Amino acid sequence: MQNLNNYNIILASKSPRRSQLLSEIGIDFSVEIKEDVEEKYPSDLKHEDIAVFLSQLKAKPFLVDIQNDSSKIVITADTIVCAKGKVLGKPKDKAEATEMLKLLSGIKHQVISGVTISSKQKVVSFSVSTDVYFKYLTEAEIEYYINNYKPFDKAGAYGIQEWIGMIGIEKIEGSYFNVVGLPVQRLYEELNQF
Repeated sequence: MQNLNNYNIILASKSPRRSQLLSEIGIDFSVEIKEDVEEKYPSDLKHEDIAVFLSQLKAKPFLVDIQNDSSKIVITADTIVCAKGKVLGKPKDKAEATEMLKLLSGIKHQVISGVTISSKQKVVSFSVSTDVYFKYLTEAEIEYYINNYKPFDKAGAYGIQEWIGMIGIEKIEGSYFNVVGLPVQRLYEELNQF
């Protein structure tokens, strides 16, 4: 961990949850956003590969910066939700959020985060997957959650740390923090090896 202090670590994410998680494991970093990247991916990719591909896509705007400054390490991440063969990103509106939560209601789904760590010397990418089990959600619960929490910036239209996670998630298998949006335990290990 000591050797990380020699680097200028940048988290390239607007997510307040990712910032909070990274700061809580004791890493000094700054947040920097270059540009919004359109989250498109080739249709033949497997689910884990989609999350990694998107995290690599988000790293591309920083390539010139890191080539000019060997002290920079850039962390980019993307989280997707997979259920019944569908990949769920962020909902565009209330109708799409409702549709997503109805799909997740009463079933197990996967939350997959792809993370890319980039520097002048090297690039490392990985993915972490967590199984999440939702109870059956009533229409009233779905509507209450969307109206009060407006989960339009969250993959799968929900935040595990919010009301719907507290009342709706029966169990998870894997990293809780991955579902929040950043698999910090694995990221910590990768940064220490980086």
